[in-house]
This record gives sequence, C-alpha cells and structure tokens, in this order.
Amino acid sequence: MSSAPKKQSPRLIRQQKIVDYVVSKGFASAAELSELTGVSLMTVHRDIDDLSTRGLLRKFHGGVSAQPSTIFESSSDFRLHTHTREKAALAREALKLLSPGMSVLLDDSTTALALARLLPEVGPLTVVSNYRQVQEELREVPDIRLILLGGEYSRTHDSYLGMPCQEMVSTFSVDIVFMSTSAMNGRMTYHQEQEIVLVKRAMLNTAVTKVLMMDASKLDRTALHQFAPVDAFDHILLSGDINQELLSELQEQTDVRLAPLEA
Repeated sequence: MSSAPKKQSPRLIRQQKIVDYVVSKGFASAAELSELTGVSLMTVHRDIDDLSTRGLLRKFHGGVSAQPSTIFESSSDFRLHTHTREKAALAREALKLLSPGMSVLLDDSTTALALARLLPEVGPLTVVSNYRQVQEELREVPDIRLILLGGEYSRTHDSYLGMPCQEMVSTFSVDIVFMSTSAMNGRMTYHQEQEIVLVKRAMLNTAVTKVLMMDASKLDRTALHQFAPVDAFDHILLSGDINQELLSELQEQTDVRLAPLEA
C-alpha cells in the first residue's frame, strides 16, 4: 500500500506565500510580510534571509524585492509574469526566422521560452538550451530533438550555468541562437551577472545567425557588465513602445524588426 504524501511544513508554506506575494507586487516591506503571514518580524527576517540566500528574492534595507536592478537580475519566477504580451509578440516574429530541420539554441530568458512554446508549429528541429523551463515545455514534443546543457543549477534563473555549461556550449555549432538580456542602449547590451554574460557570449560564438529579442522595458538602460555590442547580432527584434531616436541608432548597425502586439 502506498504511503500518504508528505505535507509541506508551515515554514515552507509561509515562504512560498512570501515569494508569491513579492513576485506579484515587485517588492514588500518586512512589516507588510509579517502582517501577511501572521508571524513576528524576527521570523519574517529569517525567512527573507533564507529566500535571498537561495536566490529567490533580493534583500534590501527594510524589505525584499523581486525587481531587477543594475546589479541584480530578477528571478525566473518574477520574469515569467512580466511583459508577457511583448514576449509573445517577439516569439511570433522570431518564428519567421525558422524553418524545419534547423538547429536552434535558446538561452535561459523567459523571452526565449515564449518562442519555445511556438516551436512545435515549425516541424522537426533540434533545440539546445540551458533553461529548465524549455525542457519542461518541449520534452514531450515528438518533432523536437532536445539537447540540454548542464552545469551548476541556479535556483534564481532556473537554469544551468558555470564553466561546465560554457564548455558544453562550445562543442556545438548551431544554425541560429535566440536570446535576450537585461538592458541595452544604442551601442551595447548588458547584464547584471558575470556568470550569465559568460554563458551568453559562448552561445553567440557557436551560432551562425544571432538574434536578440528585447521588449521596450529593457531599452535605454545599462547594467553592471557589458555583454556584446549591438552590431554582434544579425537581427534585433523589438516590441512595445520604442523610442524613435534609439530605433534609428540601432538600425544603422544591424537589421531591426518591430514585433506588433496583438490587441
């Protein structure tokens, strides 16, 4: 006879409630979370310490945040629920660059995940990715040959990173890579985390065609680490309300395509 499933501890249930709340709001104070969960401020601070250590939330003076900054990237859970219309538009535009039989590399961005959800429409493809969400999306699709990149698992990004991932990426030669990053201005792209930058650069180096997908919230911004110059990409796909001056500057350097939002 099978045993009954184990119940989650009150602490884990409480911490999940905190994560869900902060992800939905972007940030919250410790006092706000204490009222939400019905526990003391001391207990909330211990929960915040634990969640920030695990990379699920970012601690700051007086509370916790799921929002990105120039130094910290937001978690995968947070990014999955932001700018979804823009990401869907980018995915539809990206699909036009694909044909059956191609090899496709996807980074661990939620924008690339939006494209992964459309890939069964194309036909037979080989898909390579370090993002666990891509694995979950495509692992049962018969026409997709799925290759997963290993490495050290990051709970914050829900992906595999580090030197093993970089080395594995370098063994491939793919037709096309689709990626996104945290910030871009008229000349350069950026990301907050060095480890992410190194994996993304390795992905660029292994692809014949390089495609960057960016929603408007990431434009006219910088972050701590330079990733790659704008002209390193063969195509840049944009969605949302785009500054015309920035658009003109980008168009001088590479092919830029605007992805229309669905009503």
